[in-house]
Amino acid sequence: MDHDKLNPATIAAQAAGATEAATGGVVPGISLATTYLRGQDNALLRPDNTYGRDQNDTVRQAEEVVRALEGAAASLLFPSGMAAVAAVFRALPSGARVVMQTGIYWGTLKWVRDYCVRRAIILDEIDAADAQALARACRDSADMVWIETPSNPWLKTVDIAAAAGMAHKAGAVLVVDGTAATPVLTRALDLGADLVMHSATKALNGHSDVLAGVLSCREPSLPMWAEIATDRHDAGAVIGPFEAWLLMRGMRTLPLRMERMCANAQRVAEWLDAHPGVEAVLYPGLPGHPGHEVAARQMRGGYGYLLSFLVEGDRARALDVVGRLRLWHRATSLGGVESLVEHRHSIEPHTGIPETLVRLSVGIEDAGDLIGDLEGALG
Repeated sequence: MDHDKLNPATIAAQAAGATEAATGGVVPGISLATTYLRGQDNALLRPDNTYGRDQNDTVRQAEEVVRALEGAAASLLFPSGMAAVAAVFRALPSGARVVMQTGIYWGTLKWVRDYCVRRAIILDEIDAADAQALARACRDSADMVWIETPSNPWLKTVDIAAAAGMAHKAGAVLVVDGTAATPVLTRALDLGADLVMHSATKALNGHSDVLAGVLSCREPSLPMWAEIATDRHDAGAVIGPFEAWLLMRGMRTLPLRMERMCANAQRVAEWLDAHPGVEAVLYPGLPGHPGHEVAARQMRGGYGYLLSFLVEGDRARALDVVGRLRLWHRATSLGGVESLVEHRHSIEPHTGIPETLVRLSVGIEDAGDLIGDLEGALG
């Protein structure tokens, strides 16, 4: 069956058609082999299986689920989101020029800055949510434009279609980090992106028990894609079959989880927005958010599970609020079924994050219970 013609809920629930062929089980098994048999003539029993580094049926099955959800030509799994990020940048030649959105996930930005210095890559950081700033940065030729939408933790929204037009005019490849949206809410490739990256550790898996990353491409003829695939194989940046199987299992409920998480996040954001102890709420689902109109055009079914808010007062007040929460787990990461809270300045004290910013990753619990916990903490 052509999975590209199915809706996300069907693709995910049936793991893009993956079953256990040998036993007839509706749940696919895990292929753990690291090497494969040859016949008496020394020919491989399966030409596509030589060695288990990046040749594994479980990994391929999980990649097919992502590919179908993304509407991509191909998808490749990596052992973490940062491994996927690194694979893209290693495909750039020394002396390349990259236009990159600032105010995105700090782990990405920090690694990219260091890498670009080592490889003599020109890095221009801009506020990509400002269309004019992005247009100015794309006036000169470039090799790659990198955006993250919605961004973490500022929740800025970038017009992907407009960014694609600007990037391509500059001769650049557009890469979108869609971790906070997932392909259920935004299919960046349909909007003109060349590559899309997700930290699959987050909502794609959704259970806080797997590290994974994934890259998907719109056109397999993209020269960079072949280099990324070769680099993954040669450098061994591969995901294990058990992690791939867990990811595939997690993705079977992705549309359902996102529906609940988005609905909860919307309710939480609206409640916080009306609270006198909150200075501002950063969430694209609020009509007053600067990126609301863009998000409404390119996100379907909700505005995501991630939001931030600024507490009225100072650092001590923000930490006090976070410390009073009982249902929200104080932990790093996002996108899981359990709701998480983080005082972001404590984690990134030198990145310009306000001392009063609190980041929330909204899970699938009862929204009333989550709001009640926030009410008790804010007073």
